[in-house]
Amino acid sequence: MAAHAHHDHHEPQGADLTKAARATLEKSGEQWTQMRANVFAALVGFTKPASAYDIAEAMSKSEGRRVAANSIYRILDVFVASNLARKVESSNAYVANAHPDCLHDCIFLVCDSCGQTVHLDDDTVTRGVRSAAQAVGFAPIRPVIEVRGKCADCA
Repeated sequence: MAAHAHHDHHEPQGADLTKAARATLEKSGEQWTQMRANVFAALVGFTKPASAYDIAEAMSKSEGRRVAANSIYRILDVFVASNLARKVESSNAYVANAHPDCLHDCIFLVCDSCGQTVHLDDDTVTRGVRSAAQAVGFAPIRPVIEVRGKCADCA
């Protein structure tokens, strides 16, 4: 498979993305609760990776009540396990997966200047990482590949 970046104009948005996320979550045996729906909506509302604290703050403002970050972390863990969100490990932040029914190991390109993060799928690269790990007797579960640098706008 050739490498390709996921860009907003090619991805499901709004109600379509929420519908796909709900279906994927329920297919994994989890329930789509109102709180999970609210967390997903908040996560989708960010243009850059968001921390649990960012999401809790946004939800607290929109709901007019304090939402604890530890509740958000638990939900984000479920989202990552169910492929609804991806975690940018180096910044402990999350992005909604615009293709929750599509399983890929992803590569993140993270701009150190503006924080913009692009999700890139390149099965050839990630297959190579998995193969290298297996060659030394390691059983990879989820490769995490992040490239730090400057985006085209900041370069």
